[in-house]
Amino acid sequence: MRCVIFSKVIGLCRKVIGGHSQDKDTAGHSTTSGLSVDTIPREQHNVSRADMSVNAIKVLNRLNRHGYQAYLVGGGVRDLLLGHSPKDFDIATDATPEQIKELFKNCRLIGRRFRLAHILFGREVIEVATLRGHHQETDTESLAKRSDNGMLLRDNVYGTIDEDAERRDFTVNALYYDISDYSIKAFGGGLKDLETATLRMIGDPATRYKEDPVRMLRAVRFATKLNMSISEETHQPIKPMAHLMKSIPAARLFEEYQKLFLSGKALANYKLLNEYGLFESLFPMSADIIIDNAGGKEDRLMQLVCSNTDKRIANDQRVTPAFIIAAFLWYPIERHAQTLITEAGLTYYDAIMVAMNDVCDAQCRSVSIPKRFSAMARDMWNLQLRLPRRTGARAFKLLTHPKFRAGYDLLLVRGEIEGGEVAELAQWWTTFQHADEKVQRDMVRKLGGPKRRRKPRKKKES
Repeated sequence: MRCVIFSKVIGLCRKVIGGHSQDKDTAGHSTTSGLSVDTIPREQHNVSRADMSVNAIKVLNRLNRHGYQAYLVGGGVRDLLLGHSPKDFDIATDATPEQIKELFKNCRLIGRRFRLAHILFGREVIEVATLRGHHQETDTESLAKRSDNGMLLRDNVYGTIDEDAERRDFTVNALYYDISDYSIKAFGGGLKDLETATLRMIGDPATRYKEDPVRMLRAVRFATKLNMSISEETHQPIKPMAHLMKSIPAARLFEEYQKLFLSGKALANYKLLNEYGLFESLFPMSADIIIDNAGGKEDRLMQLVCSNTDKRIANDQRVTPAFIIAAFLWYPIERHAQTLITEAGLTYYDAIMVAMNDVCDAQCRSVSIPKRFSAMARDMWNLQLRLPRRTGARAFKLLTHPKFRAGYDLLLVRGEIEGGEVAELAQWWTTFQHADEKVQRDMVRKLGGPKRRRKPRKKKES
């Protein structure tokens, strides 16, 4: 598909991409800041407003009518060039956040680190950012601030489109659709990198990762999402700098976790995160087990869960962030429980209950898990203890548990990996939940177990 799309687009823009355009005033020249830019006129590209969000076009046009520069920017332009349907339509402008708010009554300003305008159209949110500039020594801390290791703590210095392009992460995201003349500006060889499926960092990768370590996660995500290879200079510093991820707030990493594991590329992302030493920043306890037992049941279960999640998304089936979290943390819970049994003399049940709390609390220090998802994960873990107990009326009651299906799904993948009694238990529940009531009662009866002793009736005193 990529080749077909680009054979059309690049065929029209062949002069432009290599910087060999005959129109030296509009294409293939360098910006004032040194980053090359290719400008593609409307008649030489396939991006159409018909494929854009109606609300995004409204925002672009209003900004333009009031004398501001307005661009559809980044992934939206990239995906349209690739023939995909963009998920988001982000906009960049030279209007300040306060000026944007004056133009749109349905606007709210968010963020301290990056000041942004969100323009609300019902459920759709159009994000508008002011073109970023370079930090200078004279910038006050109210506008720009860095940590001692170079990480950007505040970034509200505004500038030109050329400067904004240099501030973007990858060349394939440094794409601007200009609403004033419908042209596309591609900086740093972005079109060429799209054509060759290469993910390349703008600027010095090590410096850019220091500014924002999350860019390392974004490199992984874009590489798998766009089926691109990460250039040598872009991926080389990642593993040595993976430790910088510890400085990222846990709440922000939950957002990244969802993008990595709930967008249809969970398995590919899981493998690449481990290759670059980044998985540890998201699930440190799970990563420790994988390091100690590479290729073991823990690693195989995580890969199976990722693969199953990708299949569900491909089939438009529902997925929840809680399931992968519950699956990734089950073996850390079991490992910690065994330590509690040995050192504190707890029973298996009590040890698992304590371990659930300890592991969940520790995990939230890395990736902040919203309570609604951590509660669901706890239900799934608890059901791993309850599902083996099927005698009497217990099996019928468990079928009515609101999280039975999620707990059963976790048991199912455990059975596929572990085999033995766990696999037999999973098969029993598979048969039981689809059987009619008579068969279900026979299945429970065959389990046997101690019968209740009836208390002898007291004789009435005469």
